[in-house]
Amino acid sequence: MSTPHDSSLGREVAYPTRYDPSLLFPIPRAGARAELGLDAAAALPFIGHDRWHAYELGWLDARGKPQVATATVHVPADSPNLVESKSLKLYLNSLNAARFADAEALRVRIAADLSRSAGAPVTVAFGLPPMLEPGTDAGESLDALEADFDAYGPPDANCLHADPGAVVEEYLHSALLKSNCPVTGQPDWASVHLRYRGPRIDRAGLLRYLVGYRDHAGFHEQCVERIFLDVLRRCRPGGLSVEARYTRRGGLDINPWRATSGSPVPAALRDPRQ
Repeated sequence: MSTPHDSSLGREVAYPTRYDPSLLFPIPRAGARAELGLDAAAALPFIGHDRWHAYELGWLDARGKPQVATATVHVPADSPNLVESKSLKLYLNSLNAARFADAEALRVRIAADLSRSAGAPVTVAFGLPPMLEPGTDAGESLDALEADFDAYGPPDANCLHADPGAVVEEYLHSALLKSNCPVTGQPDWASVHLRYRGPRIDRAGLLRYLVGYRDHAGFHEQCVERIFLDVLRRCRPGGLSVEARYTRRGGLDINPWRATSGSPVPAALRDPRQ
């Protein structure tokens, strides 16, 4: 079986005592994308990646001495599968008692195992992106808008409106994105960063739409794809980029990014809450 309920997610799982790549649990992207109206046989309407930050990585060197590091992982958005986060945590923990000749041998092994699980080439690099200093993010925050909110899910794309008479280029962001794990119901917190070029998007409507994820159950990657597609379809920008920076859980955070073709890759940064 290959559904989240068949995985280790939400279950009590023994701490792995030996290297075990079978702990990685892939989840096909096709099902959630079909729910969004995407044809599996057609080209994706976006480019992007899922950037993971791993804060708890350990292994043994050739003489058995413990080593520690952090790592940044990029999974391409066009990979057939996403990797379930708890399974990745367990997999990384399984490396704690494994010996490697050097750090490069470990990096190559992790990249190979994750590529197999995702069904596409995954890149792994040691280290983390720089931390964004509080209050220094470019663009404009939506969070000071004065508005009434009484709908917290499901997200309502009807909240999204744009003025075709005003063509702009904007970078908007909000720290109020929250969704829930579709299996355990645990909360997932994030900031969302939206860059677009086209008809001016109504900011209050956009914020109401984002707040509508508060009781929504969806994996991080799926939430970002829904946001991207809803804004693209309802507001019809000429260019669009959506990135969410989720806070850490279990030593991992996930930062999905989806954008129209030709969009520049956003700078790899960590939010203050990460």
